[in-house]
Amino acid sequence: MLILKADQWTRPELNQAPEVEARVRQILESVRQEGSAALRLWSLQVDGFQPERIPLKEFRDYDVSLDLRDALERAADRIEHFAKIQRQGAQDTYFEDAWGRYESVHLPVERMAAYIPGGRFPLISTALMTLIPACVAGVKERIAFSPSDHPAIQAAAALAGATGFVRLGGAQAIAAAAFGSDWNPACDVVVGPGNAYVNAAKAQVQGQVRIDTLAGPSELLVVADETCRLSWIAADIRAQAEHDPNALSICVSESEPFLQNLAQELGQTEQGMGLVQLVHADSRDELLAFINGVAAEHLFIAMDLAQAEIQQIQNYGSLFIGQNSAVAFGDYCSGPNHTLPTRSSARFKGGLSVLDFLRTVTTQTLYDAGVQDLAPCAMALAEAEGLVHHYASIRIRKDDLKAGR
Repeated sequence: MLILKADQWTRPELNQAPEVEARVRQILESVRQEGSAALRLWSLQVDGFQPERIPLKEFRDYDVSLDLRDALERAADRIEHFAKIQRQGAQDTYFEDAWGRYESVHLPVERMAAYIPGGRFPLISTALMTLIPACVAGVKERIAFSPSDHPAIQAAAALAGATGFVRLGGAQAIAAAAFGSDWNPACDVVVGPGNAYVNAAKAQVQGQVRIDTLAGPSELLVVADETCRLSWIAADIRAQAEHDPNALSICVSESEPFLQNLAQELGQTEQGMGLVQLVHADSRDELLAFINGVAAEHLFIAMDLAQAEIQQIQNYGSLFIGQNSAVAFGDYCSGPNHTLPTRSSARFKGGLSVLDFLRTVTTQTLYDAGVQDLAPCAMALAEAEGLVHHYASIRIRKDDLKAGR
């Protein structure tokens, strides 16, 4: 396996068929124009089944093993606990002075859609990660979409608080979520990972709905050296690479001998696995610059770094510190969300959280004293902008209150 130089590394191009964007645009436009009739046709053509709304049962009524049931409940508890901590950070605030009262409040959206992939693997954990934060945020309607009828996915959706489950996949599901259908009302927020068609659909409907991020394929950046257990690091790299043939797993190190040993430990890449890259940094500064430049979805610092060095690292979807902190724990049950930004979008976007389902809105109540004192300021600005009716709206209040009218 070739060892790359950090200062020469470039992100691999994502091979996406050029017809994806055009096909998705065609699907969305037909659904926009023809509604559920188009959804039926596309679902039958693409996935081979008709869309349906499947009634959800109580979680414990699903035929899943006791071990899986216990695992789902424990994971759900931890994800919910972390989401509640996040919600506490979104506090409503206000200030009041002689001129009025002004508030900033957080209101939940009314409806959300959670896309749960059902392709190569039934991503049961995604149901928990997408629906539970919406519950904690206070979203009233929480609709799960999935092309899979796997009972464990439905069980997880029920446990996570879904108020509806629509069996529908791909760009068709995103269209139904954005525009509404016979099986669901139009939603305000659409979240969850998916394939290239799902991502393209989310990109094309944002603006009409809020989306979380254009997620995928999965990424891992491991920072390691000789102090790390080689077998553990190799296992973590394989774990993220198995998500998708387009997944990207990188290990960066200042130690070239460690990278050579890791290459031997990894051996040949298995069929269907993603790309694995080993990168050598010549210095600690170059190492830190490389980490921030990649802005990886999952950043796993397995080696010891000083706290001051960790604080220099700003760009990542989720940070895992210490050899025990395998990313796979974050994928399932440690608590923080596993729906994360990819392809360097961690530079400007964080992972899915309760905040994705909240709107920050403001209120303001002006007292008589506020009108009198703030009017000259507002009138001067309105006059400078040439907005005569803005000026008049303020002036009439000032004059009437001054005259006691």
